[in-house]
Amino acid sequence: QVQLVESGGGLVQPGGSLRLSCAASGITFSTYDMRWYRQAPGKERELVAAIGKTGGRINYADSVKGRFIISRNNAKNTVFLQMNSLKPEDTAVYYCNAHWIYAEDYWGQGTQVTVSS
Repeated sequence: QVQLVESGGGLVQPGGSLRLSCAASGITFSTYDMRWYRQAPGKERELVAAIGKTGGRINYADSVKGRFIISRNNAKNTVFLQMNSLKPEDTAVYYCNAHWIYAEDYWGQGTQVTVSS
């Protein structure tokens, strides 16, 4: 059974930081590209950051470039999203996604991030 379990969300003040984690099980983690998406109320889900299976091919949405850092630890089957200089517009549910062209995508249940004073 495949599971992606996100953690690390919460309430933070503007300018603060959070580190999200996504622990994967049931897949050969090092085979998958990993992505973070987010969905704010009333908006479509958007891709925030992506990282290739070996830690290269990193991409960010323009809205988070210079503030967010995606990384992964294949030995621990975990992907991270370090979020710095958070803004109210970063408020959303953040989802972890595992992508491999030869299989279906897998999704976590999401973790809420709220940026508010």
